[in-house]
Amino acid sequence: MKADPMLREVKVEDAIGLVLAHDLTRIIPGEFKGRLFRKGHQISEEDIPALLSIGKEHIYVLELAEGYLHEDEAALRLASAVRGTNTEQTEPHEGKVTLKSAIHGLAKIDKAFVDEVNGIGRIVMSTIRTNTVVKPGQALAGTRVIPLVIEEEPVALVERLAAQRRSGQALTAGSLEPESGGPAEAGSLAPKPVPPDQSATGAAAVRREETPAAAAELVAVKPFRSLRVGLITTGSEVFKGRIQDKFGPVVRAKVEALGSKVIDQRFTPDDMDAIVTEIRHFIGLGADLILVTGGMSVDPDDRTPGAIARAGARIVSYGTPMLPGSMLMMAYIGSVPVMGLPGCVMHDPYTSFDVLLPRICAGEEIFREDITEMGYGGLLGC
Repeated sequence: MKADPMLREVKVEDAIGLVLAHDLTRIIPGEFKGRLFRKGHQISEEDIPALLSIGKEHIYVLELAEGYLHEDEAALRLASAVRGTNTEQTEPHEGKVTLKSAIHGLAKIDKAFVDEVNGIGRIVMSTIRTNTVVKPGQALAGTRVIPLVIEEEPVALVERLAAQRRSGQALTAGSLEPESGGPAEAGSLAPKPVPPDQSATGAAAVRREETPAAAAELVAVKPFRSLRVGLITTGSEVFKGRIQDKFGPVVRAKVEALGSKVIDQRFTPDDMDAIVTEIRHFIGLGADLILVTGGMSVDPDDRTPGAIARAGARIVSYGTPMLPGSMLMMAYIGSVPVMGLPGCVMHDPYTSFDVLLPRICAGEEIFREDITEMGYGGLLGC
């Protein structure tokens, strides 16, 4: 059965007392676009001029057959199927339902699932990018169907796929499977190797383990934790007072914007032992994150990468395939993240540091694969 026969066309002059089958939109170029009448509105005689003014000489009266859904109900069911923690769901508006963030946090969107749903046909699931920092009320995803009336089965299929994904099962509607692939070659992105006598202890974690818990959220927001951050600024020119520190204010602002706090800032010359001492100082204080600024280039006086390794860190990556921010180092001492920040953090508004910091503040561990994936779409400057 086709959906069209379920819509009975009526001239607006004959529609008094009838109920609209869908929202009607009014557009005033450059001034307004929005709903003139809501689905379910009962047409009155006073509405006739407004309907004619938007070019509506006829309206539809909807008579749904069994096994079909109106666009509003379909959009509601699609949104409910994917809605995760810390999200809010709107009422249908012009056939669309929006999922919004309920908190300030990190958006988590299952891209593989979204791709699979949009491959079904006549169903729309539009989202922001995963790992976007969002504010309360910010849109995360919009759901709708293309026709005014659609068979129930495609919507029910999305609901089944969502249930499968939440339980950690593979998607089964099409050819797309959960992300897989071999680990990246350790050190393949390093701009220069850490000398053998400065090598990190322990093997770098290359790829996260996929677990049902990790696959459970389809559209959700993770809250930021309040981290105690230790900041170490290297460079003899700053340490000796020749120039003013420019790193501190920038890094503090970025940290505080995510709800964390710099507990102290320590200054060191370009001396590996001094940098190691300060890293261990913050480990002893119980810092949740240690940031070491400067000294990340290939210049002979830049000691930061070697100092982080000598302090006992497990190096995830020295270098990222993103510009600006290619010289960033990501490492861990135990469970404490240690990051070596390149000079571009001082003056570029968005670098690899801005990609990784929100994830760390949301409690995520950074793996080699996360660094590798930063190359696609990562050419933002330089």
